[in-house]
Amino acid sequence: MKSTFFSKLFIFLLLFSFITISSCKKKEKEVIEEDTEQSTLEDNNLAESSVNDIESIGSQLSENSTLTTYKTNGTDILPIAPCATVTGIGTKTITVNFGSDSSGCIGLDGRTRKGKLIYTNNSPINVLYYRNPGFSISVYSDNYFVDGNKININNKSVTNTTPNSLPVGTNPGINLTWSISANVSIIKANNAGTCSWICNRTKELINTSDPLCYKGQTQAIDWNLAQIKINGSTSGTNAKGENFVSTATDLIKDHTCHPDPSRPKRTPFISGTLAYTPGTRATRLIDFGNKTCDFNATFTLKGQTYMITLK
Repeated sequence: MKSTFFSKLFIFLLLFSFITISSCKKKEKEVIEEDTEQSTLEDNNLAESSVNDIESIGSQLSENSTLTTYKTNGTDILPIAPCATVTGIGTKTITVNFGSDSSGCIGLDGRTRKGKLIYTNNSPINVLYYRNPGFSISVYSDNYFVDGNKININNKSVTNTTPNSLPVGTNPGINLTWSISANVSIIKANNAGTCSWICNRTKELINTSDPLCYKGQTQAIDWNLAQIKINGSTSGTNAKGENFVSTATDLIKDHTCHPDPSRPKRTPFISGTLAYTPGTRATRLIDFGNKTCDFNATFTLKGQTYMITLK
């Protein structure tokens, strides 16, 4: 009788331990599967592309008074798209108005914009252009949307950090550089949440030595030929309410690269890495490749690497 009791007890304990271990393993598996999600990284990529886009518009306006890489054709006066207007050229404040129509203003990069971007030149009186050492500009938004996502610019500034001793002619022997700081919040389309994004970055024109791109301090940079490199850190909150930090290392964008003929002005990063850490979870790493002109990248988490396609 006693033996039977202990036998039953042993079987019960064995079953209980099996259930407990299985339950723990299941929970552990669920945590691992949840941690492989990429949506928080997509939030960062959305902010990254939005801020770079806004900065690119400002750099071209301050160089040319037009937006060459956003033109719908080579001749139109309203260069981003037929429904966009640019006012304030020649003054300290330039406004780009994409209109308020519900259908939006579709550019040649395939993105739909509406609302306004306001650029204010804070430079010394004799510093006029984005290419000039000491040039400084701040950017604000007014009900500005991109592809249904509302981009609120709390503050954003760009300063040319190239030494004042830069030679006047072409191929100055050093690259033009800028510092970029931004505090942006994005209300995602379709009630998908709100994310915030704060950055401190450096930007470098890595083909300053190309006289077809950089023509000296007396002529505008040809942004259609520009190759830029981005470095620096970001922090903020993703759409899940989770804090994050990220680090960009040698992100390269070549403005001659247009992988999608239907969106000929959509220019992706083609090399460099972005390390992104959400909350206390493991760091995700995006590697943009080896300068091949495409939208492909790799996503690495906990030693596992996946192929991804960027939008």
